[in-house]
Amino acid sequence: MSGIDAQRFRRIATEEAWAPSDMIRRYRGLISENKVDDPGFRSLMGYFLFNESPVTKGVVERLQDAGERRIADMDATGIAKQIIGITSPGVQIFDADTATRLSVEYNDELAEACRRYPDRLYPLAAIAPQDPKHAAAELERAVTRLGMKGAIVNSHTHGEYLDDERFWDIFAAAEALDVPVYIHPQTPPKSMIAPFLDRGLDSAVYGFGVETGLHMLRLIVSGVFDRFPKLSVVVGHLGEGIPFWLYRVDFFHARIVKTKRYEKVKPLELTPSEYMRRNFHVTSSGMPWAPAILYVRQVLGADRVMYAMDYPYQYVPEEVEAMDALPISDDEKVEFYETNATRVFKLG
Repeated sequence: MSGIDAQRFRRIATEEAWAPSDMIRRYRGLISENKVDDPGFRSLMGYFLFNESPVTKGVVERLQDAGERRIADMDATGIAKQIIGITSPGVQIFDADTATRLSVEYNDELAEACRRYPDRLYPLAAIAPQDPKHAAAELERAVTRLGMKGAIVNSHTHGEYLDDERFWDIFAAAEALDVPVYIHPQTPPKSMIAPFLDRGLDSAVYGFGVETGLHMLRLIVSGVFDRFPKLSVVVGHLGEGIPFWLYRVDFFHARIVKTKRYEKVKPLELTPSEYMRRNFHVTSSGMPWAPAILYVRQVLGADRVMYAMDYPYQYVPEEVEAMDALPISDDEKVEFYETNATRVFKLG
C-alpha cells in the first residue's frame, strides 16, 4: 500500500462504524411503521436501509460485520487496527428504557466480536444519555469488565446536548476512568434540519459538521472542561470545522463575556481555543485532504490529530495511499497513524 516502511508503524483507524443486526431491524421498523418523528433519521437511515443501490447495500452489509469481512477489508487497505463503535444514531433514537437495555446488549455483542480479534478490533461503548446515571454505570461496566476503550455518543439525543448539567455524570465517569468520549455526528435535530434537508445538506455533506461543531462549542462555553479538566473528547472530520474558526470564536466569546450579553455565557478559565488544544483530539475520518490535515496539525498540535477512515461509509482504498503521501516526515506519520491513537485509547 505504501512506500513507507510498513514495519515502522501500524495504521490505526479511529472512527469506524458497526451496527448490530438487531438494531438495523429495529431501524427498519421505526421507519416503515412511521414510529419516529425525526426527519433527519428518516432521511439518513431511510436512504441506507431502503435504497437498493449497490453502494448503500454494501455499506449496510459491512456495518453489520465485525468479523472476517471487516478484517479482510482492513488487510486490503493496510489497516492494522480499528477503533470500532456503534453507528449513528445508535441507541439514542429509542425511548429511555429501550435505549438503556439495548446499550448493554449491544456492548456485550460488540465486545464478544472484538475478543475474536484482540489485536485488530477495539470497541467503544454505546451509552444511552436518556438515562445519564445508567449511562455512566454502563460506561464503567464496559471499560472495567468488557475492556472497552471509551464511549461513543452520537451527538444530540432527541435534540438535547451534553452541555446540560443533567448529563454530566457521563463526563464524571469518563474522567474517573481516564477514557475518552467520542462525539460522533448525526443529522441535525428536528428544530434545525429544515434548511439542510430540502437541499440534501443534512448528513455527511454538511449537516453533520454543523450539528457536531455546535455540540463542541456548547460543551466549551458551558464550562464542562472547567468542571472536568482532564476529560478527553474525540471528534472526527478534522474537528467538524471548528479549528478553522478558533480565532473568531475566541474573539467574540471574550466580547460577549465582557459585555454580559447572554445570561448563560459565563467567564471561563481558558479561551475556547485552549480547551480545543487541551481537551480535544480530532481524527481525519472522511477528510483525507492534505491541506486541511496540515492546517489542523498546525493549530491544534500534531499530538492532537489521528488517522481514521470512516469505514464503511467512506471505504475508499486509494485514500490510504493519499495519507501515506502526506508531506510530513516518517516519524510524524508514525505519530499520525499510530502513537497518538495508542496513547488516547490506551491500546498498549
